Amino acid sequence: MNSNNPFFDNIEKKTQMKKEDIFAIANSVSNADFSNPEVVRKLIARIGKTAGVAVPKEKEEALIKAITSGNVPGNISSLSKMFGPKK
Repeated sequence: MNSNNPFFDNIEKKTQMKKEDIFAIANSVSNADFSNPEVVRKLIARIGKTAGVAVPKEKEEALIKAITSGNVPGNISSLSKMFGPKK
């Protein structure tokens, strides 16, 4: 991956996460077993900590269930709607 890509600059601005942190997380999960709830729980915690965002237990459990069952939306927009504020 090319870290000089403007795409990563946009992610960095929107998430307050450094590109290096994003790449480190991506590399650490490249062979992860996403059917294992503990692996997913640790990943959520790491991303939340890196981004400086507290993940409420309810959303953490919903994320774990969706990821371990393979029911994760295929695009960011759908994922944002799934876990965004309830209206």
